[in-house]
Amino acid sequence: MNIKINKMRRSDRAVNDQDWIKEFLSRGMYGVFALSTGDQPFTNTNLFAYDETTNGIYFHNAAQGRTPETIKLNDRACFTTSEMERLLPADEAIEFSVEYAIVMVFGRVELLVEDDQRIYGLQLLMDKYFPHHKPGVDYPFIEAEELDGTAVFKLVIESWSGKQKQVPPEFPGAFYYT
Repeated sequence: MNIKINKMRRSDRAVNDQDWIKEFLSRGMYGVFALSTGDQPFTNTNLFAYDETTNGIYFHNAAQGRTPETIKLNDRACFTTSEMERLLPADEAIEFSVEYAIVMVFGRVELLVEDDQRIYGLQLLMDKYFPHHKPGVDYPFIEAEELDGTAVFKLVIESWSGKQKQVPPEFPGAFYYT
């Protein structure tokens, strides 16, 4: 099979607007990293911070465990973040659907080892998820000594794709999952 890694089957739902993809990555609540070791794939659901200036997605994890060990063996990864909107009923079960938006990213994961890079990645996460807490005011600045039990990773983006399905607001019977 020789299909481009980020090619979509439903090209009618493709989002080719690079600014839309960047904005979506910037606001995503959480994401899922797909990793594999040998022939065993697994996923890691995690908070993340997209950084356009370094072309990367930062996340952190325990310094010891499956994620850092897998990345040492195979640094290739796929990452996705998505949003689900309204459910869309239909006359036949096969036609039921959902409104959604998704970005999928492919690249290589780097285990950051330099203290300044690790602190940079963690501060991006703090700025994204706790923007109302300021370093040096609401909590001490992140220090290298604090990082001993934490691994900080950067997914270096090689390619990505965006996809979205939306229907008109008056779509019959559309509702939000609760």
